[in-house]
Amino acid sequence: MLPVSKIKFVKSLQTEKFRKLHGLFTVEGPTMVGELLKSDFAVDEIFAVRSWVEENKNLSGRSDVKIYDVTDKELNRLSGLKTPNKVIATANIPTNEISGKIFNNLLIALDGIADPGNLGTIIRIADWFGIENIICSPQTVELFNPKVVRATMGSLFRVRLFHVDLPGVFTKFGKNIPILGATLSGKDIYKAELPEKAIVVIGNEAHGIGSQVKSFLTDEISIPLFGRATESLNAAVATGIICSEFLRRRK
Repeated sequence: MLPVSKIKFVKSLQTEKFRKLHGLFTVEGPTMVGELLKSDFAVDEIFAVRSWVEENKNLSGRSDVKIYDVTDKELNRLSGLKTPNKVIATANIPTNEISGKIFNNLLIALDGIADPGNLGTIIRIADWFGIENIICSPQTVELFNPKVVRATMGSLFRVRLFHVDLPGVFTKFGKNIPILGATLSGKDIYKAELPEKAIVVIGNEAHGIGSQVKSFLTDEISIPLFGRATESLNAAVATGIICSEFLRRRK
């Protein structure tokens, strides 16, 4: 039987305060935990029903991970979901450090993305297009929020994320690389010249790119409107279109 203290501890990781305090986050469901186990993330503990434990007896390279065989009732108490699915893992939040190497390719910078679903989807888009790094302003939603984790569908474990001061990073590393901001008044992306390596800045869903970050832009790009007038595109959708056009040009 799982101790009440352990249940309370895992449940507490649904809250940002305790994720930061313990340096841990939760991953739920067979698919997501499977992706976690294939990654180089440090896994802390696994809580799973008997059927999952039986199916995963031989965890390649993860023999040091403590696995708790729990009941459906215990899993429900551990989970942040209404209908938990077989397994929950706790994993260490990585401490990625910025280096100049990540600026040698296409890089996404997020300035104040507020919606966890949007952030998770952008991470998934980056993974699809082979973009390995995303830098995020402090105003961007917490990177290991459970809603963000779920929305990535496992891409979180293949894309490196950095919570950083964007102006500071641009000052230090952005001198020799174009910094292109996605704005409503920018150049038509389908007509603009697009460099092979660049930092593409995506702003807040409601307010766009902040003035401080905007001052570092070397140019602005936009996605032209083909239909009837609408206020704007969803941030994640816009990111997908922009990444697609950059990578299409390379081909």
